[in-house]
Amino acid sequence: MAEENIGSNNYTKRVFINRIDSYSSKCIAKFLSTCVVGASLDEAGEEEEDDSLSQEQRLKEKEGTFEIVGTVSSAAQEQKLSFAAEQYHLLDRKDLLQKLMECDVIIYNITDNTDQVDEASWTVSALHEELDNFNGPKMFILVSTVMTWALSKPLDPDQPEIPFTEEDYRRRRPHMNFKDHIKTEKLVVKMGKTNKSMFPTYVVASGLQYGMGENIFHFFFKTSWLGEVLRVAVFGPGDNIIPTIHVNDLAGVIQNIIDLKPNIHYIVAVDDSKHTLEDIVKVISHAVGPGKIQNVPKEDAFLSRDLKQTDIDSLFVNLQMEAVILKETFNLHWVSESGIVENIDRVVEEYKQSRGLLPIRICILGPPAVGKSTVAEKICKHYKLHHIKVKDAIAESIAHLESLVQMDDGENENDETGGSAQEFFDALKENMDQNGGRLDDQFVIQIMRDKLNSTPCKNQGFVLDGFPKTYDQAKELFNADEDEPEDARSKIPPFNKNIIPEFVLSLNATDAFLKDRVLNLPESAVEGTHYTQDQFPLHLTSFRENNVEDETVLNYFDELEIHMEHIEITSSDDIDYLLVMEKITDVVGNARNYGRTSEELEEEEKKSANEKLKQLADKQAEMERKEAEEAASRAARWEEWSKHMEEVQMVEQGLLEAQTAPLQNYLMKNVMPILTQGLIECCKARPDDPVDFLAEYLFKNNPQV
Repeated sequence: MAEENIGSNNYTKRVFINRIDSYSSKCIAKFLSTCVVGASLDEAGEEEEDDSLSQEQRLKEKEGTFEIVGTVSSAAQEQKLSFAAEQYHLLDRKDLLQKLMECDVIIYNITDNTDQVDEASWTVSALHEELDNFNGPKMFILVSTVMTWALSKPLDPDQPEIPFTEEDYRRRRPHMNFKDHIKTEKLVVKMGKTNKSMFPTYVVASGLQYGMGENIFHFFFKTSWLGEVLRVAVFGPGDNIIPTIHVNDLAGVIQNIIDLKPNIHYIVAVDDSKHTLEDIVKVISHAVGPGKIQNVPKEDAFLSRDLKQTDIDSLFVNLQMEAVILKETFNLHWVSESGIVENIDRVVEEYKQSRGLLPIRICILGPPAVGKSTVAEKICKHYKLHHIKVKDAIAESIAHLESLVQMDDGENENDETGGSAQEFFDALKENMDQNGGRLDDQFVIQIMRDKLNSTPCKNQGFVLDGFPKTYDQAKELFNADEDEPEDARSKIPPFNKNIIPEFVLSLNATDAFLKDRVLNLPESAVEGTHYTQDQFPLHLTSFRENNVEDETVLNYFDELEIHMEHIEITSSDDIDYLLVMEKITDVVGNARNYGRTSEELEEEEKKSANEKLKQLADKQAEMERKEAEEAASRAARWEEWSKHMEEVQMVEQGLLEAQTAPLQNYLMKNVMPILTQGLIECCKARPDDPVDFLAEYLFKNNPQV
């Protein structure tokens, strides 16, 4: 294969990457699989080009793409990765070496595959021993980590802010848990100095990688996205500077190394940012979470199940580094040159798309007492969404405004947010006083719009319960923001794409069913609602009147071409709602979130174990009951049989006695007297043979003879 790539068929380069199903290796493999060989030479300086290649050869090389092969860490990776031509699992070293000999470029990534350090060392040594058997040049690239610099002494003790560069790589000192990494780095550099033309080697010291779904910073993204804490934790002071790089920029660095074949063996791959841990966590919290952070002891990091030891070590690194080679030599099309903080919007979008964390927005409409809240609660529980009810949203908004207003005047004296909160709170109170505790539509819509635009609703999604009620309310609530561009050619009314429901569920039932259901509700459920005997008919009549005109809420969603599902409710039984939920899940599809947390999984496993124990206990009790019944049945049958046998024996005894009576009479009358007399005579005579004497006596005195 290598011979074909280098010889007559020089359109592709076969690239091996280890663990292509892991985070950064997968991103690198995907990136290279879409790149044209030699593309980074387009704008590179003449000194970076390989003079040994003619212009015709360069053009041919640029026409092809990289062919990706690699190992996978799990046999469960049954589905073939779309970007890989071949993938291998559990190869022994002999077979692995054979596969590597077929490749033009070998990339070993040990940043998130620390268990591959020994294999990387063996691989570069084994390939070096096979130099004489190469069919053409091969390149080895080790993707390592800046943690091999973690304990490096400052270049100038008086100026610790001076950054390290590639020129200082001999002065680097590793973190104690990354000593094996630096040994492998030194070995790779050493092997590449033997024959630079046939076997060039490179070490890439990668900053902490982010983007495309996240890896090391995933803990902070997930914590923020779930919204289960009021403040996202920053471990320790958070003032340590972390060298970082977008994972696609790291892939671009590797592409440049393959194309440019630079003379330097050691390359630092970091972006231009000088962000601290606190800076990074704060921007993540603002982008997808509560917007607040809190410093916690470093030791708390060890309590998290989502953080490995290497992750914790990396988060506490404090290094300032500058990638001189990337700026001066490489033709790198940066994705995030300025770092994660300045590019957080793009990084967040990548995070949501890569992990499938897309919100599900549902609106449930229908007449009063049809079961909207019941269905909404079931949907929220199934999909982990937020249940939005007008009454709750208003109460929550008022409570939040009260907390802002009651803060110390000194804190909000010049705070524009505090002033606007006071103004809005006063307007709400005044409007409620004028309307007997109710709010005008304009205030309700503003509160609901703010609620739907809140971070939790934007992250996970929501179920809007029974609102809006009219066409005008819907138009006002979902109307597009002023800064959103309008498409003059579109016949669809402008709307806010961030809060508009994806699915509209229209529940319906007959008036007779609804009235009967309300009458059968317990008093505790009716208290404080509109389901009283006097108010419910009025609300039902009002709903029917509002939904017979041309401009109804359903008409509004129909104009926007939003999917609507009409569901008829015919029973209040749980079985009926199970059928409703089955229909809804078919329409909505799978959940788009993390699923159950580890605590929930433990609780579910515990519940499942308890149910299994209960089932076993019930089964054992049932078996014991059956055994007891069978034992009682056997005892009853045995008693009956024994009684029957006694009766049979008595009958047989009677028959036997009846049959033997004549013989007994004969013996008593004819035999016994003669036998007795014979015994007397025998005693008198005392013969030598008493038996013969007695037999002869009986024969002589037999009355029948």
